[in-house]
Amino acid sequence: MSAPTASETPGDQPVDNATLRRAVGASMIGNATEWYDYGVYAYLVNELTTNFFPGHYGHLATLLVYAVSFILRPLGGIVWGPIGDRIGRNSVMALTIILMAVGTFLVGCIPSYDRIGIWAPIVLIVLRVIQGFSTGGEYGGAATFMAEYAPDKRRGFWGSFLEFGTLAGFSGGIIITLILRASLTEHQMDTWGWRIPFLIGLPLGLIGLYLRTRMEDTPVFQELQQNDEVEEAATGALKNLLREHWRPILKLFGLVIALNIADYTLLTYMPTYMSDSLGISSTQSDVVVLIGQLLMMALIWYAGATSDRVGRKPMWWFSLTATFVLAVPCFWLMGQGMAWAIIGFAVLGLVFLPQLGTISATFPAMFPAHVRYAGMAIGYNVATAAFGGTVASVDDSLVSSTGNRYMPAFYMMAAMVVGMVALVFVPETAGKSLRGRGTPGEDEPADDAGRDRPGIHNVSGIRDVSREFGSRRPR
Repeated sequence: MSAPTASETPGDQPVDNATLRRAVGASMIGNATEWYDYGVYAYLVNELTTNFFPGHYGHLATLLVYAVSFILRPLGGIVWGPIGDRIGRNSVMALTIILMAVGTFLVGCIPSYDRIGIWAPIVLIVLRVIQGFSTGGEYGGAATFMAEYAPDKRRGFWGSFLEFGTLAGFSGGIIITLILRASLTEHQMDTWGWRIPFLIGLPLGLIGLYLRTRMEDTPVFQELQQNDEVEEAATGALKNLLREHWRPILKLFGLVIALNIADYTLLTYMPTYMSDSLGISSTQSDVVVLIGQLLMMALIWYAGATSDRVGRKPMWWFSLTATFVLAVPCFWLMGQGMAWAIIGFAVLGLVFLPQLGTISATFPAMFPAHVRYAGMAIGYNVATAAFGGTVASVDDSLVSSTGNRYMPAFYMMAAMVVGMVALVFVPETAGKSLRGRGTPGEDEPADDAGRDRPGIHNVSGIRDVSREFGSRRPR
């Protein structure tokens, strides 16, 4: 897990290692904050139902509100993405993280249904919509930011830490929930204990805001600015994206369907599924998921680093195929008791890891630099809204209507097939430069991604950091 040095990657190391680590941290904390919120909501479904949706269909209503937070994600991507391609990745990321953190905090402040009636669920829905709008710009920006800072030859390794943040956010939500449930009575948890995890979202966001405001924008974006290649208006970037780059959007859409149906099934719906369908207690199901997530966190860097050596596509082919084959057997295992549930979940998590660990190396590389933020934000969020946030409610409805507890596994298998079809048309981008207006893996810039441009590299081929950054002040 050693960091690369400039001598290891000549002409490929855009910044020094200390700056690279800060960029990774700034990206990772935002992703952790985003998914901490989603995780906490998923793990507190029962308490949220009690406080906001009492009644026979309260559980389903709570899951539908979880899906509502995804409705505004595509609009957020349409708004934030082109702005990020126009004014810079970092400025937009600073706004999105504070909006997410404040939204999470305010959820913990809403009075219950018993106190303000119908206004309680209405305010909850409004806050989830605001959060969906802000997260529409968060993930695409964070993935783009990290990918454009990372060296081309180690982009998979460094990019994997963005998803380490995802797992850290989910795991943090589980740990806090477990501590509260062990420390409080059921009545205390239902009345006020559930609020604490949401209130913690604000300090997490403030830490992320501090880290992001101390970073310069990516070297790739700065180079676009230097060469006057940035889109003149955000609307121009959006029009150009939809007119000239609809093909990679469709490819991304297919991959994200596979990714998110598996991701949200494993990381958000599984505690509810284990409790309702397998008869495992809430605490035990949280422990199962936590163990699996910690194992995934420990190995995710290896998936990213391996993709730097063998390529992104072989990793995805393995993961899509293995998840398709093992979905039903692993769901069967999870129904055989606590110990087998841990094994079944862990196996599914590990075969899913080659997808999860290579997202931020694979997805941003599907677009040229001048429309990358918008392409990521729009393509990713439209697919996530349609097939990610709806996973819990779809799975729950399928199990309830059919009585077949393997329906979530069948849904995952169908998603893997969609991903396989899309992957056929995706070019290999491992080691390719992300600079310039060409599409990585398809269009090679005429000047080899600017490697021979004066003022950017010294005679040895190593980027001259002092000339490129020395006169710039942090924004």
